[in-house]
Amino acid sequence: MRNISKVTIKKIVKNGSNPNVIISDKAAEAIARILEKKAERIAKYAVKRARTNKRDTITEEDVDTYRLKFGD
Repeated sequence: MRNISKVTIKKIVKNGSNPNVIISDKAAEAIARILEKKAERIAKYAVKRARTNKRDTITEEDVDTYRLKFGD
């Protein structure tokens, strides 16, 4: 199930590089899959950290801790 659309990926690519660049649908789908897997790993870590700290809410600190611990 894809949550990040090809259109969104194409906009990100165009905004982050040359506006004349063309990205294929398959390339946009590949980027979306990678980002969704990464988001899932971050979310799982953040939920675990929130529960460890007896919270129901994921905070920015939970996400930042993931980044500091595991990198980009």
